[in-house]
Amino acid sequence: MAVRTILARSVGLALAATSGSALADQFDYSLYMSLEHSDNITLSTSAPISQNVIIPGVNFAYTQQGSTIQATATGNIEYRDYPGNTFGNQTVGDLSAQANWTVVPQRLDVFVQDYAGVQPVDTLAPNAPSNQQQTNVLAVGPTLHFRVGEAMAGQVELHYINSYASKLAEFNSSRGDAAFRLFRDINPTDQVSFNAEYQHVTFSDVTAGPNYDRYEVYGSYATRLTHFDANLTAGWTNIDYSGSGPHLSDPLARVTVGWRPSAQSTFTLSGAYQYVDAAQSILQPSSVQIGTDVVPLQPVAQVLSDVRGGINTGSAIISSDVYKERRLAATYNYRDERLTLTVAPAYDKLDYVNDTQLNQSDRGVSFTASYKLRPTVTLSGFTTVDRFVYDNINRTDKDYRFGIDFGHQWTPHWSWHASYVRQIRNSDAAGQSYHENEYLLTVVFTR
Repeated sequence: MAVRTILARSVGLALAATSGSALADQFDYSLYMSLEHSDNITLSTSAPISQNVIIPGVNFAYTQQGSTIQATATGNIEYRDYPGNTFGNQTVGDLSAQANWTVVPQRLDVFVQDYAGVQPVDTLAPNAPSNQQQTNVLAVGPTLHFRVGEAMAGQVELHYINSYASKLAEFNSSRGDAAFRLFRDINPTDQVSFNAEYQHVTFSDVTAGPNYDRYEVYGSYATRLTHFDANLTAGWTNIDYSGSGPHLSDPLARVTVGWRPSAQSTFTLSGAYQYVDAAQSILQPSSVQIGTDVVPLQPVAQVLSDVRGGINTGSAIISSDVYKERRLAATYNYRDERLTLTVAPAYDKLDYVNDTQLNQSDRGVSFTASYKLRPTVTLSGFTTVDRFVYDNINRTDKDYRFGIDFGHQWTPHWSWHASYVRQIRNSDAAGQSYHENEYLLTVVFTR
């Protein structure tokens, strides 16, 4: 499937609900033109290439909360033109879209998720233009709701999940997913649930390894108070590979806790101990809403700064392999009329079942801040620091990234930004250290 086909399908899904009465709901977009200069666009250790890039693009956001359709979609599409033919021009996009169609009220829904993004081909190599690929994960299927007496509700879910990568065929898969859930409200703020899930994974390419079946049973407790939120999950996972593959069996645990001590401040703690693969990881929530704040849950290496603008290359390892994840992340958000800041330390350890050279641990922290010098002038900055350790290949990478952005809103619809970003990698692997300076000038029209 061509990259343009992926983007067309993703954008079509995101905007499908905009037909008819949906046009009355909120749909925002912005058009931008960026001029970028990099003094080391290939992120080379010894032979840097200086390159200009012309980047037109569009951002969009859509929400609908109707009685029949509920949908949210945010996305970005851009075209990267590399003058001088040093690299092939690219059309890339990212999308996060969810839609729910109520076919029969309180009985039958059809749910759709679609996530598109740009990810590295080889996470052990620098994110140069040649080391980038488009990925897409689509999940669609019905949900049947039912009652069990007066105090308990239940639902049955059947989903088809498709994963695709434009360069790594081993990521391509088709999955059937079934789930049975029971929910009981303890009181107006607390709920407990029982969940049983089954997934069969079939890979499209023989290089991906054997197909497998996944079984999970777990219980969850959720509470939502005025200034405190928590969601706790505990259970068990079994994974059975076809043929002579291994049998995996381990506990499952996930936790998300949010605390709002004031209208300006939010603390969030999240963690996980689980078996997961790249496609499942992409479908997992990347943020959680605590009061009015949307707080990122992903590892710090994937926290993207708005200062950079446009589409960033993620850090997910795109493969077919299942891995055991141990993750712990915390976030502090502060927001008032002039100042917004976020501090997010995180720890993530991945142990792969088959390709153990990918085993890694990441300790990092990110900091972002934005300050309104005047109502129409904003100064923003960010810093991220990560330390990746690959035990089985005796490699350690230390990544540093920081930047600053000056933005001016000169009319209600027009703004411009001047940005500088520097990134550095110090690696003990030969030929993997680099440093780069990026300069960007962007003009934006916002609807």
